[in-house]
Amino acid sequence: MPDVTVLHLSDLHLTPSQSAKIAWVRSLADLRPDVVVDTGDNMAHRDVLDPLLHALEPLRQTAGAFVMGSNDYYAPLPKNPARYLLPDARRLRQRHDPESLPAAELAAALTATGWKDLTNRRDHLDVGDLRIELVGVDDPHLDRDEFPEASVRPEPAGERPTLRLGVTHAPYVRVLDQMHQDRADLILAGHTHGGQLCLPGYGALVTNCDLDRGRAKGLHGWPGARPDAADGTGSTWLHVCAGLGTSPYAPVRFACRPEASLLTLTARPRR
Repeated sequence: MPDVTVLHLSDLHLTPSQSAKIAWVRSLADLRPDVVVDTGDNMAHRDVLDPLLHALEPLRQTAGAFVMGSNDYYAPLPKNPARYLLPDARRLRQRHDPESLPAAELAAALTATGWKDLTNRRDHLDVGDLRIELVGVDDPHLDRDEFPEASVRPEPAGERPTLRLGVTHAPYVRVLDQMHQDRADLILAGHTHGGQLCLPGYGALVTNCDLDRGRAKGLHGWPGARPDAADGTGSTWLHVCAGLGTSPYAPVRFACRPEASLLTLTARPRR
């Protein structure tokens, strides 16, 4: 089976004035990925839906899937930047009700061009001869995740290769464990911003969830260090994207560059 490339987007936190970011996201279509997966927190302003759809427009011609993050549902609020130094920033109560963002309209626009909405549901994509089985949850950071039951549909007949992807915005341990137990080959997540504030030689200070700091970004195994390629058991691959943006009220990264990730998946040789 030929290699499959997956473009992993996360945490754009887009505002209407970010023309350079919009142009850069549009240019990612030049990478010609086979699949695009968006792990949420796309919006950071109530009037950003049209600029966001313009940014994603070239990528929506490619097979894709998405989940939502908290900043797709609610606009950011001014906060003390020091709150990000807490292990889980939800511990601080917000004094004002956040403003709702057009998450439903975003979901409708993305599904209209064929992307799969994985909000607490399963779906699949066909990419050439490859069948990609998808499972996703709504944002665990808001406790909106409800892991969908396993499908009772029989496996496709024949020798058609299958890839199992788990998709979540925030990589909370409970969700990663569920996706591992569901036999995902790869889990894609965002939310952490790679730590956003990192120290050279030390890495991320926090992850803003219960994931350990050592897996704040990049490719790792879950729950162990790496999958056991010999027999297909052991850990699941986990990729956490450090994302492209920040809250407009904490627009600083240190030793943690913004990113989108292009993953090349290679089939394991038959034994």
